[in-house]
Order: sequence, then structure tokens, then C-alpha cells
Amino acid sequence: MKKTIGILGGMGPMATADLFRKIVSLTDAKSDSDHIRIYIDNNAAIPDRTTAILHGGADPLPAMTESLHKLLACGADCLLIPCNTAHYFLPPLQAQTQVPFLDITQVSAQACRDRFPGQTAAVLATTGTLSVGLYQHALTEAGVPFLLPDEREQKMLMEVIYDGVKAGRPPEVYEEGMRAVLTGLTSRGADYFILACTELPLAAEALALAEPTIDPTEELARAAIRFCGYRVK
Repeated sequence: MKKTIGILGGMGPMATADLFRKIVSLTDAKSDSDHIRIYIDNNAAIPDRTTAILHGGADPLPAMTESLHKLLACGADCLLIPCNTAHYFLPPLQAQTQVPFLDITQVSAQACRDRFPGQTAAVLATTGTLSVGLYQHALTEAGVPFLLPDEREQKMLMEVIYDGVKAGRPPEVYEEGMRAVLTGLTSRGADYFILACTELPLAAEALALAEPTIDPTEELARAAIRFCGYRVK
């Protein structure tokens, strides 16, 4: 029996739309009726995750819990969060249900191990994601060597994410900063880049980046398609 997907979205809205688009585009379907049933709660009012983790901002967990129960009421068979930083709050969410969350950090680490064996990843993520070690833990568990941005590179990356993509600004506004981050990490030994904030695949697409990358949003979409009993293109 084919299964359904629940997307706990709104973090941010464009990242949610990107995950939905990738699930649809990667599903091996010959007609509309061959696609997966997907429930989406796009609650853009969920408080910012990085602000909560680093600066004691408003706790996003109550709003995420509300979204979770809306998706469960719809009958979702698996749950996805199109926000890397929000996975810090995954354990208390998973404790509320037996319906599985698919973990974006784990599926991405597995993709790194399989597609770039022995090569060094650079983790591009929010400061919140890096501060709690979400990708460091997943990559270490998978045996994947990795680098992190230095302080200056991380500041530029946060400007790309927040002042660029999330703010809806054109790519020429954040292109210089994004390319400076890639150049710096490459010079220190990075072979490829994990776009570990769901705004970064959008930036990479807008800038037509040529560097080899892992797109966690795409890897999450692939994992969800397979979980639901469908084939990936």
C-alpha cells in the first residue's frame, strides 16, 4: 500500500515549496494520479530556529507541535521538515508520535558517503545548525571527513541566507559573498559542499554554481519517495 507525506513547513516558505517541487519532479510518475499524496502545513509564523538556539529567542517547538498534530490528523505516514536547523527540535517532536520523521542530516550524510567516498565535505549551514553539531554528528557517524567555515566565512554565509535568499533579494546581491565562502573552503581542502540550509540550494540554483554539491532537500525528497513505496527517477 502506498504511503503519504506530511511536510512541517513554513521554515521558510520558499524552502517548503522547493521540497514539494523536488518530491514531485523526482517521482517516477506517468500521470497525475501516479504521484504521492502530500499534506503541507506552511506555518511561516514558527519562530526563527537559529535565534532560539543561539540567543534565547521565542521557542519554535509549540508552533511546530501544533503543525505536527495537524499533519497527523490528515493521516500522514511519514513526516519531513524542510529546515535543517529545525532538526535540533526533532527528538521532542518524534517522541509525540510513532509516525517517523525522516532526518535530513542522516540521509545527506549517507549520500555523501555513497557519492563522494573518501572526499572532504564542507558544511554550509546556519550558525544555529553548526553550533548544535547536527551535521558534525551525522557525518562522523557515516565516516565522512568534513570542514566547517571559519568565522568570517560563516558571517558571509549568514548574510547570503538571511539578507539574500530569505529576504527575497536578487542573486547578484549575495553572489560575491557566496563565491568567497566557496573559494576559501576549497583552498583549505574541501572537495564538495553540503548545502545544509534549505535556502542554499535556492542560492546555488540562482547562481548556477559549478562546484560539486550535496543538496539535502533533494536527498530528503528521494528518501521520502522511496519510503512511500514509489520509484525515484
